[in-house]
Amino acid sequence: MSNKEAVVPSTNLDAYYPKPNNLVDFFENSVARFGSRNLFGTKNKTTNQYEWVTFSAVAERVNNLRGALNKLGLNKGEKVGVIVSNSVEWFVCCNATHGLGGVFVPMYEKELQKVWQYIIQDAAIKYLFVRDQKIYDVIKNFQKDIPTLKDVFILFGEGEKSLAELEKMGKANPTPSYKPHWSETAFIIYTSGTTGDPKGVLLHHGNMTHNAKECHATFDAGEEEVGLCILPWAHSFGLTADLHTYILGGWSLGFAESADKLLVNFSEVKPTHMSAVPRVFNIIYDKIQQGVAADPVKKQFFDAACAEAIKNRGLAEKTKDFKDLDALVFSQIRAIFGGRLKHVVTGGAMMKPEIAMFFSDVGVPTYDGYGLSETSPVITNNSPGRGNKYGTVGKVFKDTNVVIDKSRVGEDSPDGEIVVYGAQVMQGYHNKPVITKETMMPDTWNGLPGIRTGDRGWLDEEGYLHITGRFKDEYKLENGKYVHPESIENEIKILRYVSNVIIYGEGRLYNVALVVPDFEALKNDAKTAAWAQGTPEETIANKECTDFISQQITEHLRKSFGGYEIPQKFLYITEDFSVDNGMLTQTMKLIRRNVMKKYGDQLKALYND
Repeated sequence: MSNKEAVVPSTNLDAYYPKPNNLVDFFENSVARFGSRNLFGTKNKTTNQYEWVTFSAVAERVNNLRGALNKLGLNKGEKVGVIVSNSVEWFVCCNATHGLGGVFVPMYEKELQKVWQYIIQDAAIKYLFVRDQKIYDVIKNFQKDIPTLKDVFILFGEGEKSLAELEKMGKANPTPSYKPHWSETAFIIYTSGTTGDPKGVLLHHGNMTHNAKECHATFDAGEEEVGLCILPWAHSFGLTADLHTYILGGWSLGFAESADKLLVNFSEVKPTHMSAVPRVFNIIYDKIQQGVAADPVKKQFFDAACAEAIKNRGLAEKTKDFKDLDALVFSQIRAIFGGRLKHVVTGGAMMKPEIAMFFSDVGVPTYDGYGLSETSPVITNNSPGRGNKYGTVGKVFKDTNVVIDKSRVGEDSPDGEIVVYGAQVMQGYHNKPVITKETMMPDTWNGLPGIRTGDRGWLDEEGYLHITGRFKDEYKLENGKYVHPESIENEIKILRYVSNVIIYGEGRLYNVALVVPDFEALKNDAKTAAWAQGTPEETIANKECTDFISQQITEHLRKSFGGYEIPQKFLYITEDFSVDNGMLTQTMKLIRRNVMKKYGDQLKALYND
C-alpha cells in the first residue's frame, strides 16, 4: 500500500481530534507557553555534565532547518529519514519535516545495513540525515541503487553536508510552517520484523496527538516534570510516552547515555517520571536483592521494612514503624533513582506483580500499559487516576473500543484475540495492501478503524485487560495442549541466574528450553560463585551448575504454569541474544526464526534420548 492508498478516515471524525491535532501546532503551542523552560538535556562528554536547551532554542533550530529543506525542494508528502539515536537533532529534523507537510521515517543507529537499505528504498526517502561520517560512508555505497534518495547529510560533523551548514542556509531562507490536517501521515514507523521484512506502519498526525493527549491526561503530573529518556524514538512507545507527551506538558527530557550508565544518569538528571521496559526494573530489583543478601545487618532492616510495607498497603495514614523504616531503608532505594521519581510507565511486556508491588512499597510505583506500533501505541494503561491493578495492562483509552474475538479459539474459551478500534489505529502498512487487508477490520466502531492485534487476552468485570499470549507464537504439543512460549519465557527471565531463554516444543511430547545464564549473577552469588569463576564455557560445562539453574527454573514455573508447560530438558549456551547477532529486535523482542536457525538442531537433539 502506498501512502496515497492508505486508509484515511472520513472528515466526520474531526470531533475525535480536537486542536492541536497536528505535531507542528503541538510543538509551536508549547513553545509559546513554555519557551524559556528546558526541553532537552544532553550529557557533555568533555565536561561530564548535562547541558540543557530550552523550547525556544529548539524552535529556532527547527525554523532554520525547515527553511533549508524548503530551499532544497522538500514537498508535501515526501519522506525524510534519520539514522541517529534520540537527540536534539533527531527532533529538529522531525519537526522541520512536518512543518513542510513531509513524512518522517526514523531508523535505529544499531541496525543491519540491509535493513537500512530496505527501509530507505521501501519508504522512498528523499533526504536522509545520519549521525556521522561512518554511517554516511555506508549509505553512500548503496545510494546509487536507490534513485529516490536525493541527498544525505551528517548530523554531527562539519562541512557542506553537515546539519550546521543546512541550518545556516535555512536561517537566510525563513519559511512559515505548514499545519497538516490530522489525517495526513506524520510517520512511517518500521516494525522490527520478527516474522519477515520490516513493515512500515503509517501513523497520521491525529493518531499521535490523540495518544499523547491521553497519556498526559491519565497521569497526575505537575507543571515542571523531568524525565530520563531511555526508550528509542524510532519506536512509537518512546515517541508518544516520552517525546510528545513531554512536549505537550512543557516538561523536560534528559537523554540517558546507555544502559550501563543508567544508574549514574538517574543521579544526574533526578527524574520525576520515566518510561521503561520491565526488564530495566527487574535488573535493578535483582541488584537490590543481591546487595542486601550480602550484608546480614542490611538484610535484617530490609526484611523488616518490606514486612511493614505489606501491612501498610492500602492505608491512607501509614504507621510510625513504616515511616521510620521507610526513612532508614526505602529512602536509600529511592536515592538510586535520583530521589524524585514519582512513577514509571512500563510497556513491551508486563511487570511481575511481586516486583511491581515492591517498587510501589518503596515509593516508586510502576504502571503497566499495552499497545502496538499500529496503535500509536497505547490501547490501555494503568495510571494513578484510573487505577493500578497488578497483573493487568489497565483500562481502555478514551475513544477506544476493545473487543475479545473468540472465533479462533471457541466461545467456551475464557480469552480470545484482542481486536481494537480507536482514534489511535494506524492508516495501514506502507506498500503492503495484502497484509493491511488481513490486519485491518472490515468494519468500524463509531466510524473509527479497527485492527486485529494477534494477541490473546480478556477483559475483567472492572474493565481491566489481561494479556495471555500471542497467536503467532503459540503452538500445540503432541497431546493437543496449546503453549504460549512468551509467557513462560518472561517468567523464567525474572530469575537472577537467567539472562535469556527460548521455549520449544511444537508437535513434541513436552517442552525444552535453550538457556543463556547470567554469568555475572552466578559469579557474584554466594550459592553459585564456586561454579562460575572460570570462563562461561567452563561454567555451562559444570553439570552441577546447570542442574541447579534447571531446578530453579522448574520450581519457579510450578507456581504459575501447568506441568505440560514446564520444560523437561535444557540446553545451555554462552552467547546471549542481542540485536548485533540478529536474535533480538531493536525493542528487545525475540526473533525466534533466527534463534531456531542457529540452535534448532541442538534443541531437537534433546528429544533423541
